Amino acid sequence: MTPVRTADRRALPTLLEAMPGFEHLRRFWDPGQQRMVVKVLPGEFYVSAQDELVSTVLGSCVSACIHDVNRGIGGMNHFMLPEPMGERGDWSSTVGRAARYGSDAMEQLINAILKAGGQRADLRVKVFGGGRVLAQLSDVGQRNIDFVHRYIAAEQLQLVAEDLGDVYPRQVQFFPYSGRARVRQLRRSDDVALVADERGYLKRLANDPIKGEVELF
Repeated sequence: MTPVRTADRRALPTLLEAMPGFEHLRRFWDPGQQRMVVKVLPGEFYVSAQDELVSTVLGSCVSACIHDVNRGIGGMNHFMLPEPMGERGDWSSTVGRAARYGSDAMEQLINAILKAGGQRADLRVKVFGGGRVLAQLSDVGQRNIDFVHRYIAAEQLQLVAEDLGDVYPRQVQFFPYSGRARVRQLRRSDDVALVADERGYLKRLANDPIKGEVELF
């Protein structure tokens, strides 16, 4: 057997590390995409200035994808509830809540983009999710939609695209360097199973006191 010469092997590109604070997220090289892919789960957010792909699956949850159009910096969050019950206006435990609530997830994502060099005036926002996939529960998805619209208006951010509501889960892919986004509705039974645990996640958020970490599904 003729040995494979080093010159014949396809060399992987030089990969930069994730920004400080995001090393814990799942991040891997995807040969099909020819770039790094990052999976964002409920309660997480990710910011990058590299040509990466950030991906998530949404049911009732909402993700905001925010991009600085002049500097190639962007990121995505993923939140399940708009804000903690009974804590409106009280931000004393924001750090402990991580990004589990939209009220924190939006602030933390924007602040991380600005810290990486973004400028608020150049931010563009795309929002996705909020499907009514848990018909037997209150319409958490619509609450998330109403919240994110209120937040964007109050903060005078520029909303350039949205795909919200309906009854289907979604897969969202976001390219933080270019600001491009792709959305696919998940209608097959095996796709819908990807968000089957959302009911349990919602109940844990409703009953679990803030303790610094989010239990993910």
